[in-house]
Parts: sequence; C-alpha cells; structure tokens
Amino acid sequence: MISVLRHRAYRRLFAAQVVSLAGTGLATVALALLAYDLAGARAGAVLGTALAVKMVAYVAVAPLAGVLARVVPRRAVLVGADVVRAGVAVALPFVTEVWQVYLAVLLLQSASAAFTPTFQAVIPELLPEEREYTTALSLSRLAYDLEALFSPALAAVLLTVVSYHWLFAGTALGFVASAALVVSVVLPNPQGEEGGYGRAVSGVRLFRATPRLRALLALDLAVAAAGALVYVDTVVLVREHFHRPAGAVTLALGAFGAGSMVAALLLPRLLAGLSDRAVMLPAALALPVALGGVVVILGAGRGSWAWAALLAAWALIGAAGSAALTPGGRVLRRSAAEADLPAAFAAQFSLSHACWLLTYPLAGWSAVVAGLPVTAAVLGAVALGAAVAAVRLWPAGDPEALEHRHTDLPPGHPHLADARPEEGGFAHGHRYVIDRHHHSWPRPAHR
Repeated sequence: MISVLRHRAYRRLFAAQVVSLAGTGLATVALALLAYDLAGARAGAVLGTALAVKMVAYVAVAPLAGVLARVVPRRAVLVGADVVRAGVAVALPFVTEVWQVYLAVLLLQSASAAFTPTFQAVIPELLPEEREYTTALSLSRLAYDLEALFSPALAAVLLTVVSYHWLFAGTALGFVASAALVVSVVLPNPQGEEGGYGRAVSGVRLFRATPRLRALLALDLAVAAAGALVYVDTVVLVREHFHRPAGAVTLALGAFGAGSMVAALLLPRLLAGLSDRAVMLPAALALPVALGGVVVILGAGRGSWAWAALLAAWALIGAAGSAALTPGGRVLRRSAAEADLPAAFAAQFSLSHACWLLTYPLAGWSAVVAGLPVTAAVLGAVALGAAVAAVRLWPAGDPEALEHRHTDLPPGHPHLADARPEEGGFAHGHRYVIDRHHHSWPRPAHR
C-alpha cells in the first residue's frame, strides 16, 4: 500500500492530510467536552446543532469550491483554507457561550469545505493509474481512521496533564503544518475555460442523471445515520448512560476508528477481486443491523458486558461505514469526465454532508426529547431505508461502456466518428458519462 508514497507530490499532500486530521481529531474531543461543560446533559443537543451548522457550511460552500478550484491555483485554495482554520482554532479556547461555539464551527468548517473537495479533485490528476488511485483512496480512508483512533488516545494522554482547552492549540498546529507541506508541492494548474462544462452543468446534475451516483448518495445517507449516533451521542451515552469518566469517551471513539481502520486496510485486496457495488452495498446493509444492536444494548443495562458490546457495535459501524464509502472516489472517477472531476467531487462533498445535516440534529435533539434507545431505533430505520434504496438504484451489471443513440448531433460531428447510422440518429458504445454530448442515462441502464 505504501508504494504509492514514492510520488513526491502525493506523499507531501498525504502528510498534510494526516497532520491536519490529527489536529481536527483533537478538536473533536475538545468540542465534545466543551459542549458538556456548557450544557451538561443537553450536550447532545448542542453538539447536534453545532454539527448541523458544520453541515450547512459544507453544503453551501463546497459547490463554490468546485468553481474556485478551476480559476484559482489549487495550492492557494488549500493553504488559504488551512490558515483560516488555524486562526479559528486559536480562538476556540476563549469560547464561553453556546452561540460562540456555533459561530466558530461555521467559520472553521467553511474553510474545510473549500479545502477537502479541492484536495480530493487533485489526487486523480497526480495518480492517473487506477491501481495507484485505489491505493490512495484507501490510504486517505486509513488517515481518517488513524485520526479517529490516534487522536482520542492522544487527547486522553494530554487530558491527564492539561485542560481540554489546550487541545485546540494542537488543532492550530496541525493546520499550520498542513499549510507548510502544501506550500512545498507543485500542483496541477486549474484547467480554465477548457472545463467550462463542469461549471455550466453542475456536479449535482451528474448525480441526478447517473444511477450509480444516486446510489452513492443513498449510501452517504446510510452512513450519516449511523455515524451521527456515534459523533453526536457518544459523549452523553458514555457520561450519562454508563456513568463513565471523560477518558471513556476517547475509548469509544477509538473503537469506532479501529473498526474503520481495519476495513480500510482490507479494501485494496477486496476491490482487486470484487466490484465497488459488491463491497459497498453489503457494508451499507450492515449499518442498520448494528444500530438495532445498539437499541438492544441500551435496553440491557449498564454492566460491563453492555459496555463491551457497545464498543463492538461502534467498531462495526466504523468498519461498515468505511467499506461503504471509501470506494466512492472510484465510483466518481468512472462517472465523470476528467474536466468535470472537480465539480463532481464538490457535489459529492456537498450532497453527502447534506445527509449529515439531516442526521446530526436528529441524533442530538431526539436523544434529548425521546431518549437514546429511540434515537438509535430512528436512525436505524433511516439507515435501513437508505441502504435498500441504494440497492435498488444501483444497476446490478452496471457496465462502464454503454450502447446509446445520438439524435441531436449532426452527421460528421467528431463524436460520431465510430458511430453507425440508425433510423433517427447514430448509435455507438463507449465509456458513458454525463457531459456535453450525453445529457441523460441510456434506457437499458434502468431495466
């Protein structure tokens, strides 16, 4: 897996991702503890609202990032986002009111919404070979998983000697280090007007018109439903239901990260022999099973076995979520023309986080109003519906090349060089994506 790191530019970008994620992980733990300090048992509602604000920023800003990445040097976008995030992190220790948490999260995540899709779109340009790109996707997922595992452990150690406010300093340092690494890399320049169709026809249209991308959005919703329970309600579940100390919050989040990491390590081998669909759909169907298990665990008491079972459920959710989403970059890559990849990644970033915008407040406020068992059951129902929708939306065969007919292109058009005349148009087959010559999916894909 690490052979892909021989590419200097990718190696440094990957290192930038790792250090910024480590800082983000410290902020995740610190924000949870800050919310508990400010709101006590209502911390779930505060966190749910804060994370909903985060998703609003992602949904609103990410589509603009797809345009920005085409007209502004990618390095400037990445470094600028890191600088903004570092500045906000420095201010977080001075937050004393709940509304200040919401404002800080809005600024921080608006910068992240510019950084992440720009970062994602440049990787397939640096690593055009399919096997290397697949490895890079798994490494990226592994970086997220190591953050989920390592950052809580590091936070637990630091909390023994400093208050959680100092964790935000680690966040700022991570973003500064990320910016320094990005500055050291020469990145591909924006493609300018050559990729104008990506702006005129947004990435959202790609999702609306491509069956496998609609299924990918349903998978995003399934993962968001399960993940929201973990991210929003872990602190309340650990502190209020199991009556365990703050360090146990990091243990639970670490179990979630460990499950995701194991899945990321196994994925390159699995994807070498199985299709993306064969890996992603079963993983999504495992999520409502895990959430159903959480309902049972919460109704069984607070004993040691229930605590161990909860950690196992968190690990399963992490593994299933990783397997359901990590190959998503491959799905996007085969579903968009190269010039439209920035728009596609920006749309995926925005639409996937719209799913979290739904599930985060649902997880937070439902826990306050109806309790944790009901919350787990409701989110389980959402995950089940989304997983079943993904199965129905994603065609079973789903070949990359499709036979189709053109009725709107004149004879002699360059795109019709290999086409055969048919009544009312011209027919041929090739790798099919939505672009300036293909505005809707061929009918056979809907059989």
